[in-house]
Amino acid sequence: MKKNVNLLCCALVLLIASLSLGACAARVEPRVTSASTPTPTATRRAIPTVTPSSIIPSCELTPMVAPTMAPDPGRNMLDKTTDLHMTGSPVVIDLASYRLKVTGLVDHPLSLSLDALRCMPKVTATPTLVCPGFFQDTATWSGVTIKYILELAGIQSEAYVIIMVAADQYEHRMDIQTALDEENFLAYEWEGQPLPILQGFPLRAVIPSMPGEYSVKWLLEIRVE
Repeated sequence: MKKNVNLLCCALVLLIASLSLGACAARVEPRVTSASTPTPTATRRAIPTVTPSSIIPSCELTPMVAPTMAPDPGRNMLDKTTDLHMTGSPVVIDLASYRLKVTGLVDHPLSLSLDALRCMPKVTATPTLVCPGFFQDTATWSGVTIKYILELAGIQSEAYVIIMVAADQYEHRMDIQTALDEENFLAYEWEGQPLPILQGFPLRAVIPSMPGEYSVKWLLEIRVE
Protein backbone atom coordinates (compact mmCIF):
# COMPACT_ATOMS: atom_id res chain seq x y z
CA MET A 1 0.00 0.00 0.00
CA LYS A 2 2.81 2.36 0.99
CA LYS A 3 4.61 1.49 -2.25
CA ASN A 4 1.52 2.38 -4.30
CA VAL A 5 1.22 5.72 -2.55
CA ASN A 6 4.85 6.50 -3.34
CA LEU A 7 4.35 5.64 -6.99
CA LEU A 8 1.28 7.85 -7.11
CA CYS A 9 3.20 10.78 -5.63
CA CYS A 10 5.99 10.37 -8.18
CA ALA A 11 3.47 10.34 -11.00
CA LEU A 12 1.90 13.54 -9.72
CA VAL A 13 5.30 15.25 -9.50
CA LEU A 14 6.13 14.27 -13.11
CA LEU A 15 2.72 15.51 -14.31
CA ILE A 16 3.16 18.91 -12.62
CA ALA A 17 6.67 19.28 -14.06
CA SER A 18 5.39 18.47 -17.55
CA LEU A 19 2.62 21.08 -17.26
CA SER A 20 5.11 23.70 -16.05
CA LEU A 21 7.39 23.12 -19.05
CA GLY A 22 4.42 23.41 -21.39
CA ALA A 23 3.39 26.69 -19.82
CA CYS A 24 6.92 28.15 -20.18
CA ALA A 25 7.06 27.08 -23.81
CA ALA A 26 3.71 28.75 -24.39
CA ARG A 27 4.99 32.02 -22.85
CA VAL A 28 8.18 32.02 -24.91
CA GLU A 29 6.46 31.32 -28.23
CA PRO A 30 4.44 34.57 -28.49
CA ARG A 31 7.57 36.66 -27.91
CA VAL A 32 9.38 34.96 -30.79
CA THR A 33 6.40 35.40 -33.12
CA SER A 34 5.94 39.04 -32.06
CA ALA A 35 9.58 39.87 -32.71
CA SER A 36 9.33 38.54 -36.25
CA THR A 37 6.07 40.39 -37.07
CA PRO A 38 6.59 43.59 -39.16
CA THR A 39 5.54 46.83 -37.52
CA PRO A 40 2.60 48.72 -39.13
CA THR A 41 4.90 51.48 -40.46
CA ALA A 42 6.90 48.96 -42.46
CA THR A 43 3.90 48.20 -44.64
CA ARG A 44 2.49 51.78 -44.89
CA ARG A 45 2.04 52.97 -48.49
CA ALA A 46 3.47 56.25 -49.71
CA ILE A 47 0.82 58.78 -50.75
CA PRO A 48 1.43 60.03 -54.31
CA THR A 49 1.80 63.79 -54.70
CA VAL A 50 1.90 66.24 -57.62
CA THR A 51 5.34 67.80 -57.96
CA PRO A 52 5.74 71.27 -59.46
CA SER A 53 8.31 69.94 -61.95
CA SER A 54 5.57 67.90 -63.61
CA ILE A 55 3.66 71.03 -64.65
CA ILE A 56 6.51 73.41 -65.52
CA PRO A 57 7.13 73.75 -69.28
CA SER A 58 10.55 73.24 -70.83
CA CYS A 59 11.96 74.02 -74.26
CA GLU A 60 15.19 74.65 -76.13
CA LEU A 61 16.49 78.19 -75.68
CA THR A 62 19.39 80.40 -76.64
CA PRO A 63 21.23 80.99 -73.36
CA MET A 64 20.57 84.40 -71.86
CA VAL A 65 23.64 86.42 -70.93
CA ALA A 66 23.34 88.49 -67.78
CA PRO A 67 23.93 92.21 -68.38
CA THR A 68 26.40 94.40 -66.54
CA MET A 69 25.06 97.19 -64.37
CA ALA A 70 25.16 100.76 -65.67
CA PRO A 71 25.90 103.62 -63.26
CA ASP A 72 22.94 104.39 -61.02
CA PRO A 73 21.72 107.91 -61.88
CA GLY A 74 19.78 108.25 -58.61
CA ARG A 75 16.15 107.92 -57.65
CA ASN A 76 13.68 109.25 -60.26
CA MET A 77 16.56 110.36 -62.45
CA LEU A 78 16.95 109.44 -66.14
CA ASP A 79 19.17 106.48 -67.00
CA LYS A 80 20.78 107.64 -70.23
CA THR A 81 21.64 104.08 -71.31
CA THR A 82 17.93 103.21 -71.61
CA ASP A 83 16.10 106.58 -71.53
CA LEU A 84 14.11 105.21 -68.60
CA HIS A 85 13.89 106.66 -65.13
CA MET A 86 15.40 104.94 -62.13
CA THR A 87 13.40 103.74 -59.13
CA GLY A 88 14.30 101.35 -56.33
CA SER A 89 17.67 100.12 -55.10
CA PRO A 90 19.39 98.03 -57.80
CA VAL A 91 20.38 94.48 -56.87
CA VAL A 92 22.73 92.20 -58.80
CA ILE A 93 21.10 88.75 -58.92
CA ASP A 94 22.87 85.55 -59.96
CA LEU A 95 21.08 84.23 -63.03
CA ALA A 96 22.08 80.57 -62.55
CA SER A 97 20.56 80.34 -59.07
CA TYR A 98 17.62 82.68 -59.64
CA ARG A 99 14.15 81.28 -58.95
CA LEU A 100 10.77 83.00 -58.89
CA LYS A 101 8.77 81.47 -56.07
CA VAL A 102 4.98 81.31 -56.07
CA THR A 103 3.74 80.54 -52.56
CA GLY A 104 0.75 80.84 -50.25
CA LEU A 105 -2.82 79.90 -51.20
CA VAL A 106 -1.95 77.80 -54.26
CA ASP A 107 -2.36 74.10 -55.05
CA HIS A 108 1.16 73.81 -56.49
CA PRO A 109 3.83 76.08 -54.97
CA LEU A 110 6.32 76.90 -57.73
CA SER A 111 10.02 77.61 -57.99
CA LEU A 112 10.69 78.84 -61.53
CA SER A 113 14.02 79.45 -63.21
CA LEU A 114 14.24 82.24 -65.76
CA ASP A 115 14.48 79.62 -68.52
CA ALA A 116 11.22 78.04 -67.32
CA LEU A 117 9.58 81.46 -67.56
CA ARG A 118 11.01 81.96 -71.04
CA CYS A 119 9.41 78.68 -72.15
CA MET A 120 5.94 79.93 -71.23
CA PRO A 121 3.68 81.70 -73.75
CA LYS A 122 5.38 85.00 -74.55
CA VAL A 123 3.67 88.38 -74.67
CA THR A 124 5.09 91.69 -75.91
CA ALA A 125 3.66 95.15 -75.28
CA THR A 126 4.70 98.81 -75.42
CA PRO A 127 2.87 100.47 -72.54
CA THR A 128 3.51 103.82 -70.90
CA LEU A 129 4.34 103.34 -67.22
CA VAL A 130 3.49 106.37 -65.09
CA CYS A 131 4.92 107.41 -61.77
CA PRO A 132 2.39 110.17 -60.93
CA GLY A 133 3.96 113.56 -60.33
CA PHE A 134 7.42 112.38 -61.33
CA PHE A 135 7.74 110.85 -64.80
CA GLN A 136 6.34 108.51 -67.42
CA ASP A 137 8.31 106.03 -69.53
CA THR A 138 7.36 104.21 -72.73
CA ALA A 139 9.25 101.07 -73.78
CA THR A 140 8.71 97.60 -75.26
CA TRP A 141 8.75 94.72 -72.79
CA SER A 142 8.35 90.96 -73.26
CA GLY A 143 7.51 88.23 -70.79
CA VAL A 144 4.71 86.02 -69.47
CA THR A 145 1.34 87.04 -68.05
CA ILE A 146 0.83 86.89 -64.29
CA LYS A 147 -2.45 85.12 -65.04
CA TYR A 148 -0.63 82.22 -66.73
CA ILE A 149 1.68 81.73 -63.75
CA LEU A 150 -1.12 81.92 -61.19
CA GLU A 151 -3.22 79.42 -63.14
CA LEU A 152 -0.21 77.12 -63.35
CA ALA A 153 0.13 77.30 -59.56
CA GLY A 154 -3.63 76.85 -59.07
CA ILE A 155 -4.86 79.73 -56.91
CA GLN A 156 -7.26 78.61 -54.22
CA SER A 157 -10.82 79.97 -53.95
CA GLU A 158 -10.21 81.95 -50.76
CA ALA A 159 -7.28 83.92 -52.23
CA TYR A 160 -7.96 87.63 -52.72
CA VAL A 161 -4.57 89.32 -53.10
CA ILE A 162 -1.01 88.74 -54.29
CA ILE A 163 2.08 90.29 -52.75
CA MET A 164 5.05 90.83 -55.04
CA VAL A 165 8.35 90.65 -53.17
CA ALA A 166 11.54 92.22 -54.58
CA ALA A 167 15.21 91.54 -53.89
CA ASP A 168 15.62 95.08 -52.54
CA GLN A 169 13.03 94.21 -49.84
CA TYR A 170 10.30 96.23 -51.52
CA GLU A 171 6.82 94.65 -51.51
CA HIS A 172 3.57 95.62 -53.17
CA ARG A 173 0.05 94.19 -52.97
CA MET A 174 -2.39 93.72 -55.83
CA ASP A 175 -5.89 92.26 -55.77
CA ILE A 176 -6.41 88.96 -57.56
CA GLN A 177 -8.75 90.37 -60.21
CA THR A 178 -6.18 92.97 -61.26
CA ALA A 179 -3.43 90.36 -61.26
CA LEU A 180 -5.48 88.14 -63.59
CA ASP A 181 -5.92 90.91 -66.15
CA GLU A 182 -4.03 89.73 -69.23
CA GLU A 183 -2.42 93.13 -69.82
CA ASN A 184 -0.34 92.60 -66.66
CA PHE A 185 2.79 90.52 -67.08
CA LEU A 186 6.26 89.71 -65.80
CA ALA A 187 8.96 90.97 -68.15
CA TYR A 188 12.36 89.39 -68.72
CA GLU A 189 13.16 91.39 -71.89
CA TRP A 190 13.39 95.10 -72.71
CA GLU A 191 13.54 96.12 -76.37
CA GLY A 192 14.33 92.51 -77.34
CA GLN A 193 17.25 92.24 -74.90
CA PRO A 194 17.63 90.93 -71.34
CA LEU A 195 16.33 93.46 -68.83
CA PRO A 196 18.94 96.01 -67.78
CA ILE A 197 19.87 95.55 -64.12
CA LEU A 198 18.65 99.06 -63.31
CA GLN A 199 15.26 98.10 -64.75
CA GLY A 200 14.84 94.90 -62.75
CA PHE A 201 16.95 92.05 -64.20
CA PRO A 202 16.19 89.20 -64.27
CA LEU A 203 12.43 89.76 -63.83
CA ARG A 204 10.07 92.65 -63.18
CA ALA A 205 6.35 93.31 -63.19
CA VAL A 206 4.76 95.46 -65.90
CA ILE A 207 1.35 96.74 -64.76
CA PRO A 208 0.29 99.38 -67.34
CA SER A 209 -3.03 100.49 -65.83
CA MET A 210 -1.69 101.08 -62.31
CA PRO A 211 0.78 103.60 -60.87
CA GLY A 212 4.47 102.84 -61.24
CA GLU A 213 4.88 101.40 -57.74
CA TYR A 214 2.97 98.29 -58.90
CA SER A 215 5.66 97.45 -61.46
CA VAL A 216 7.97 95.73 -58.98
CA LYS A 217 11.58 95.19 -60.09
CA TRP A 218 14.04 92.38 -59.18
CA LEU A 219 11.06 90.14 -58.47
CA LEU A 220 11.75 87.13 -56.23
CA GLU A 221 8.36 85.92 -55.02
CA ILE A 222 4.63 86.12 -55.62
CA ARG A 223 2.83 85.33 -52.39
CA VAL A 224 -0.87 84.53 -52.72
CA GLU A 225 -3.05 85.38 -49.73
